[in-house]
Amino acid sequence: MQQISYLPMYNFNNGVIMIIIFAIVCVALVCALFLMMGGNSNKKDNKEKQKQDYS
Repeated sequence: MQQISYLPMYNFNNGVIMIIIFAIVCVALVCALFLMMGGNSNKKDNKEKQKQDYS
Protein backbone atom coordinates (compact mmCIF):
# COMPACT_ATOMS: atom_id res chain seq x y z
CA MET A 1 0.00 0.00 0.00
CA GLN A 2 2.88 2.41 0.53
CA GLN A 3 3.94 2.11 -3.12
CA ILE A 4 0.64 3.60 -4.25
CA SER A 5 1.34 6.81 -2.31
CA TYR A 6 4.46 7.45 -4.39
CA LEU A 7 2.60 7.48 -7.73
CA PRO A 8 2.16 10.94 -9.20
CA MET A 9 -1.41 12.17 -9.37
CA TYR A 10 -0.87 14.00 -12.65
CA ASN A 11 1.53 13.60 -15.56
CA PHE A 12 2.90 16.99 -16.65
CA ASN A 13 4.30 15.75 -19.98
CA ASN A 14 1.09 16.50 -21.88
CA GLY A 15 0.94 20.02 -20.49
CA VAL A 16 4.54 20.72 -21.42
CA ILE A 17 3.94 19.50 -24.97
CA MET A 18 0.85 21.70 -25.32
CA ILE A 19 2.76 24.77 -24.05
CA ILE A 20 5.56 24.11 -26.56
CA ILE A 21 3.06 23.79 -29.42
CA PHE A 22 1.32 27.00 -28.32
CA ALA A 23 4.66 28.84 -28.24
CA ILE A 24 5.54 27.62 -31.74
CA VAL A 25 2.16 28.77 -33.07
CA CYS A 26 2.61 32.20 -31.45
CA VAL A 27 6.08 32.62 -32.96
CA ALA A 28 4.75 31.60 -36.38
CA LEU A 29 1.93 34.13 -36.16
CA VAL A 30 4.31 36.93 -35.16
CA CYS A 31 6.62 36.04 -38.06
CA ALA A 32 3.68 36.07 -40.48
CA LEU A 33 2.64 39.47 -39.15
CA PHE A 34 6.13 40.91 -39.68
CA LEU A 35 6.29 39.46 -43.19
CA MET A 36 2.97 41.12 -44.05
CA MET A 37 4.12 44.44 -42.60
CA GLY A 38 7.39 44.34 -44.53
CA GLY A 39 5.74 43.68 -47.89
CA ASN A 40 4.83 47.33 -48.48
CA SER A 41 8.01 48.12 -50.44
CA ASN A 42 6.77 46.16 -53.47
CA LYS A 43 3.58 48.19 -53.63
CA LYS A 44 5.53 51.41 -54.21
CA ASP A 45 7.38 49.83 -57.13
CA ASN A 46 4.13 48.51 -58.59
CA LYS A 47 2.51 51.96 -58.38
CA GLU A 48 5.42 53.52 -60.25
CA LYS A 49 5.21 50.86 -62.96
CA GLN A 50 1.47 51.41 -63.33
CA LYS A 51 2.00 55.18 -63.72
CA GLN A 52 4.56 54.54 -66.48
CA ASP A 53 2.21 52.14 -68.24
CA TYR A 54 -0.65 54.69 -68.29
CA SER A 55 1.61 57.50 -69.55
